[in-house]
Amino acid sequence: MERTPTLTQKFVAEMLGTGFLVLIGPGSIPATFLLLGKTGVFSMADLGMIGLAFAVAIAAMVYSIGHISGCHINPAVTFAFAVTKRISWGEAVVYWVAQFVGGFLGAFGIALIFGASAAQTIGFGPTNFSEAVTSYPQAIAIEIVGTFLLLFVIMGTAVDGRAPAGWAGLIIGLIVAGEVIVMGPITGPSLNPARTLGPAVLQVIFGGTYNFAHLIVYFVGPLVGAVLGVVGYDMMTRARTVGSEQPGGVSESAVEHHQ
Repeated sequence: MERTPTLTQKFVAEMLGTGFLVLIGPGSIPATFLLLGKTGVFSMADLGMIGLAFAVAIAAMVYSIGHISGCHINPAVTFAFAVTKRISWGEAVVYWVAQFVGGFLGAFGIALIFGASAAQTIGFGPTNFSEAVTSYPQAIAIEIVGTFLLLFVIMGTAVDGRAPAGWAGLIIGLIVAGEVIVMGPITGPSLNPARTLGPAVLQVIFGGTYNFAHLIVYFVGPLVGAVLGVVGYDMMTRARTVGSEQPGGVSESAVEHHQ
């Protein structure tokens, strides 16, 4: 008989999952800057390796804790699932606490690896954008689009019961890697409030700088984009009845079902 994970087990899974995501994903950013040095030129190859780090971290966590907590490891994912009644608001709060705690633990791990002084030089990998070339509305729009795409893929590969089994972790990881490559030079992208908050706060605590007003982009964008992604997928796949007559007079009904 299969045992249902307790809420405590889900909390631990989300905390560890988010922590590992932040350690490996954002942690790849100071690693890159450390290798490049102050005079190094950041290239597309470097951006690709950072994207790969995120893909590996996400895939590993999906396959490791997906069967325990669903592997949200992202407050925006949990928010969208609560809004669409796939998870209760009470459980969502527990997930949020776990995810933000995990984000701080992952950022602390980055500080442990590279040293506290790295906060003032290579940083701890929080997402950011330049107001000189990117406005708040544009940055928010980028995060909305990116998170919409992420949740659309999550719905199609991990939530929809018709999806091919066993591919979710790989595909979700790869779509995040793709978004990092395309949107990385502008907003990061974050797609995940916990992924940005932990490294940003720890970076400042250890003597670095970060404009906390920018967190508006990394909270509003992902939360809005996540809900739109789930609602958009639901609208596309919801069960419906088609009353049109097919050749030979056969009526088609209930052509699609969504889990």
